[in-house]
Amino acid sequence: MGCAEGCSFRENITVPDTKVNFYAWKRMEVEQQALEVWQGLALLSEAILRGQALLANSSQPSETLQLHVDKAISGLRSLTSLLRALGTQKEAISLPEATASAAPLRTFTIDTLCKLFRIYSNFLRGKLKLYTGEACRRGDR
Repeated sequence: MGCAEGCSFRENITVPDTKVNFYAWKRMEVEQQALEVWQGLALLSEAILRGQALLANSSQPSETLQLHVDKAISGLRSLTSLLRALGTQKEAISLPEATASAAPLRTFTIDTLCKLFRIYSNFLRGKLKLYTGEACRRGDR
């Protein structure tokens, strides 16, 4: 992807931990799943926007890398629209106790654009795919 040099950030960026404990995930209430997905999506969106800003301010921003970042931002906007259409935003905020009882979102920091793209890809293939697949299968959708 042309991400050998020039993809290191001058600062660390916080991203969601994309690991999924499938045993715990299957036993989670749908509201808690929705909350985790929304929190992860929000943090990932912030991270990619921050990565875009850092890339734009670098001494020689790569057009190819900028294009990939722009596509990721567009993809996240589309995913946000999809989740809203599935009603997940309502599920995430429907029960105040779900927010209070939910474990805080696990995060870590990264320092390269390559790692940011890896997290983006893992988020799409992990919790987001699990949640949207189940949301689409439920009879009320």
